[in-house]
Order: sequence, then structure tokens, then C-alpha cells
Amino acid sequence: MADLIDLEQVREKIDALDRQLLDLISERARLAQDVARIKQNGNDEVFYRPEREAEVLRRVIDANPGPLSNENVRFLFREIMSACLALEQAMRIAYLGPQGTFTQLASHKQFGHAAETIAFSSIDDIFRSVSAGEVDFGVVPVENSTEGVVSQTLDMFVNSSLQICGEVELRIHHQLMSKAATLADIDVVYAHQQSFAQCRHWLDGRLAGVRQVNVSSNAEAARLAAKSDSAAAIGSETAAEIYGLRILASNIEDAPDNTTRFLVLGRHPVKASGKDKTSLLLSTTNQAGSLFELLQPFAKHKVSLTRIESRPSRQANWNYLFFVDIAGHIEDEHVAKAITEVKEKAAMTKILGSYPSALS
Repeated sequence: MADLIDLEQVREKIDALDRQLLDLISERARLAQDVARIKQNGNDEVFYRPEREAEVLRRVIDANPGPLSNENVRFLFREIMSACLALEQAMRIAYLGPQGTFTQLASHKQFGHAAETIAFSSIDDIFRSVSAGEVDFGVVPVENSTEGVVSQTLDMFVNSSLQICGEVELRIHHQLMSKAATLADIDVVYAHQQSFAQCRHWLDGRLAGVRQVNVSSNAEAARLAAKSDSAAAIGSETAAEIYGLRILASNIEDAPDNTTRFLVLGRHPVKASGKDKTSLLLSTTNQAGSLFELLQPFAKHKVSLTRIESRPSRQANWNYLFFVDIAGHIEDEHVAKAITEVKEKAAMTKILGSYPSALS
């Protein structure tokens, strides 16, 4: 009887806290509406501030006392912020579709579920839609920790005026899904080519000899698998739910820390958040030591390079463009000095954007 009384007391405390939480969330929402009115009166058309959201999320994560994990705290506050922002202005986010792709999951991680996500069939279409103002932002994959860069995304930046406004890192867990009851019933597997590569050892060990068919996305793979009792697809849990498939094997990726990085595309530059990256597109003359000369100012001004990737320039044989990520914001003094010197040495320098570093 004592345990029952204690349980009821705990439940009463939870109910009281729930009422307090609701009151506080409602007050936050009302303040968000006040922000919207202030911005409208000041003719400020930019409602979403990536640097502001990054600062808020970092602050609550740093203050997290537990027992909830930082990831759970980030998710809860992201959804509260997303719902409050929707009261200011409905957000439209372009992603690489169809519904149920990892790019849509990355969009939800960055903007929350109150934002409207709109599927596009190609990375080119996402760039075009953001440029035309049909959507507020776009989310595109740029690299995977095991399979490398998404070349199409990098190539699109050459002629685009869009800014990189943020980045999202998403742990990729691949599920094998099907209408079939067992692995023995499967005679074909559909997946994006990168997913096949990321699950190569598992497939060779468990489904050796089964036909593999490359498709445009894992969500498309799930759609095709749903049409047959002997087909399977590789994809996310969300895709399995959407297309009514059972998961026959979970987390079949070969690398347990398999992660994909996504970029957020927008039309406006982003202010400094305190922990930022800057992405650059550089070209140099095809001479001995020219790349060293190009990168030397970063070392001189103690600017850390976090990534460098080369791509053919398509203007002449053996001419290359270099995509460079550095730690820091263009407004940081040491970063600004380094880039000024780089411009003096480079045949071409294009700043793709300064933006908040991905939250864990």
C-alpha cells in the first residue's frame, strides 16, 4: 500500500510539472509572436536566424544536468523552437526526395517537424528552387564518412550565388526492409549505390548472390520493394514505416559510426555564432608549389583547415578547383586576414558561406 501511495504522489508531481511546462512553453510561443511583430515593424524580412538557434541549442546542451542525454535535450528544444518559429513564419524546406530519405531526416534535425519539407528529385532542382525563392532553405548531402564526397553538390556551387547557412551531421543506420518474412525469401535488393557501398560486407555475408539494383534514393528503393513479396530495400526506419515494410535486419552498415554531412542552402549570409565554419572555393595556377602558396596564409594566421577537396575545373585538362572548409567565421579577424592574403595568391576565390558548426 505504501508503494501505491508513493507512486500516486510521484504522478501528482509529474502532472503539476506538466502544467508548468505547458505554461512556460505557451509563454515562449507568445514571446515568439512578439518577436515577429517587432521584426515586421522594423522591416526585417529574415525570420530564421541560424546563428541564434545554434547559440540557444549550445547553451541548453551545456547546461543540461541530465538524466536526459544531450541528443534528447537538443531534439526537445529544436521541436519547441520549430513550433514557435512557425508562429512567426511558416518555413518551407527543400530536400532530396522522395519522402523518407535521409536528407528529409536531416531537414527535420535542422528545422524541426513544424517546418514544411518539400521533396525534389535532384540536387540541381533544390539549388534552383532556393535561388528562385520558392522555398526558404534547401538541404543537400555533401559527404559521407566512409564513401566520400557527393560530387554533384560540390559542382553546383561553382555557378551558384547561394550561401551555405548551416551543416547537419546525421548518423546513418541502414535497415533491410521487405514484405518477405525471412532473408531466404528475397531475390532482389534495391538501394542507392552509396548505401550498397556502405553495407557491402553485410550483404556479401548474408545475401550473397542476391541481385542488387541501384535506384535514385533509398526511399525509392522502399517504394519498389513494397510492390513485391520477394524484394527488399535498404533505407531508414522512417521509409519502412511510410511504405509498410517490416525490418528484417537492423543497422546493417559496415561502419558503426557511418555519418553523412548535409549542407543548408540559403540566400542570405549568416552572422557569427561563436563556433563556426567557413567554406571557400579556390583555384590556382597549374604550377609547382602553387597549392602550398595558396594555403600558407591559413597556417600563418593560425586558421585550422578542416577539409580540402579537389574537383576538375572543366575549363582545361588538369586544372582543379579546391573546396576548403576552415574553422571560424569570415567576421573573425584572423580568418579575414588569412582570406585577404589568399585572394592575392589565388586565381579565383569564392566564399561559399560562414555558418554554425554542426551540433552533435
